[in-house]
Amino acid sequence: MSLANSSQSIQSARQQPRKNSRGGKLGAKPGTKSGAKQNVTPSLVHWRFVVVLVVIMAVFAVLAARAAYIQVIEPDELIQQGDSRTLRTRNMPTYRGLITDRNGVELAVSVPVRAIYADPKVIHENNGFDEARRWEALADVLRQDVNELKDKVANPKRRFVYLQRQVSPAMAEYVDKLDIPGIYLRRESRRYYPTGEVSAQLIGVTDVDDAGVEGLERMYDDWLTGTPGSRKIRRDAKGRQVEILETTSGEKAGDLQLSIDQRIQALAYKEIKEAMLYYQSSSASAIVIDVKTGDVLAMVNAPSFNPNDRSDISPHRMRNRVITDAFEPGSSLKPLAVLTALEFGDVEPEDTVDTYPGWMRLGGSLVKDTRNYGELTLEEIIQHSSNMGTSKLALSVPKQFLLDTYYNMGLMSDTGLNMAGESSGIFHERSRWSEFELATLSFGYGISVTTAQLGRLYATLANGGIKTPLNIIKSPKEPTWQAQAERVISEENANAIIQMMESVTQRGGTATKAAIPGYRVAGKTGTSRKAVAGGYGEEYVNIFAGVAPVSDPRLVTVVLINEPGGDLYHAGDTAAPVFSAIMGGALHMLNIAPDDKQVTSSRLLKGGQSGS
Repeated sequence: MSLANSSQSIQSARQQPRKNSRGGKLGAKPGTKSGAKQNVTPSLVHWRFVVVLVVIMAVFAVLAARAAYIQVIEPDELIQQGDSRTLRTRNMPTYRGLITDRNGVELAVSVPVRAIYADPKVIHENNGFDEARRWEALADVLRQDVNELKDKVANPKRRFVYLQRQVSPAMAEYVDKLDIPGIYLRRESRRYYPTGEVSAQLIGVTDVDDAGVEGLERMYDDWLTGTPGSRKIRRDAKGRQVEILETTSGEKAGDLQLSIDQRIQALAYKEIKEAMLYYQSSSASAIVIDVKTGDVLAMVNAPSFNPNDRSDISPHRMRNRVITDAFEPGSSLKPLAVLTALEFGDVEPEDTVDTYPGWMRLGGSLVKDTRNYGELTLEEIIQHSSNMGTSKLALSVPKQFLLDTYYNMGLMSDTGLNMAGESSGIFHERSRWSEFELATLSFGYGISVTTAQLGRLYATLANGGIKTPLNIIKSPKEPTWQAQAERVISEENANAIIQMMESVTQRGGTATKAAIPGYRVAGKTGTSRKAVAGGYGEEYVNIFAGVAPVSDPRLVTVVLINEPGGDLYHAGDTAAPVFSAIMGGALHMLNIAPDDKQVTSSRLLKGGQSGS
């Protein structure tokens, strides 16, 4: 083949169009459509469009259904979640009610304080422990070890931990300025007692949550505790208040006004405390009662405690012994034996009783006086505190009449105070009584009573035989609290006993130290041995119960000195002078006029002579 022919063949081959594997021409123009491409491309595009459209419609359908479910069918859950992030209910502060005396003197008040608390989660999230110096300052002001303080907030999952409660406003301000992340303050209140230990057992105390746990604070806790008001607010994302949605008013706490006269209370406590120290006794108590109304004007005990500093409080100091401790009253109960004989009608006030030879045996047991007094009038039996005289009088009346008189005078029942822990006394009722048991009952053994019960007995005598419930609360008053006064003995016999008891404080009586210049005083001593296992020990209880002024009885005071430790252990030497100081001061404070004409006349005479 020639070169020319070969070139033509190549050129001819280049000019011919090539066919693909499907028979189409590879060299066809772009506008030219092949049969295969016309069948495949439109159907593929349509299928993809349908799929996308269906998916989009399904998504919108699901969203619409979810929105309808959330907003129409079950909207509460999301509303609750939203409110939990934005709504807050804040309690408005409320303070415990006041306790005041009869004249409005404050005995217990609530003061605003702050509590320091921590949010461990916030502390950890903000690297709060990096501020080492601030933590040391916080530990120093709280008087805690810094490592122990950090241990309290070491758990990042906790959200609330108290660091210290009831701190002063100055301390709270200092902690606030430390600006430690996660350390916050909250408002609370603390009980403060202006009179301190003077009325501690009577008023009682509250705990760290401001709830009453002792005394009147506990007894009237519901009344003294108010219901706090609340305010519902909405906050924004930064915690700022943007809207007040609802305000609820709380219930104001009630105030408590006592029958106590704080002036007399302070005087009585001062005398009782000094007596306890001077006579080296284990404890001492006193109560002052208004005869006409039954109001308790003073109720004191020693030893006491400081309710504002409870670091050294012990249970025996917190006990209100006037109402909780029962004791054998001894000779202070002898006027009741004489009264029983008068009420039965076997004797008259002018009659006499033969106590010769000063002793007698009853069923193998001995009853005796300190000496042989011989023939004694009823007044002299009380004046000389004759065991023989009261025993013979008690045995002269039927046993049941004697016991009924003791019950009627309120010795084995509540006094009406309705205070927590009050004792009803101890008295073992028997089906059979021996003569010796009845005799010992007449001079104050075989029965135990409280100081308050003995005070009520003497108030009944001073009130002409009308038994009035004792009362410690002036306000509020409720009908259930108002027990009715009742006559339990004749006025004539009650007045006769008061006149007889006046001789006890006069020359020849057992309690001349109980006399009060300017006033006529009636009363009775009681010196009784304390019972121990198997008999009686060497410890004594000294009592003096008295009434003044005799011409128009206004006040009753009972003083008890428990277990005097010195050389003086008779009530006439211990309890009687304390009674004189308390009763004399109370009479002066209440401006009760003197009734002792002899003393008054002698004073006027001396004043006139000195003036001339």
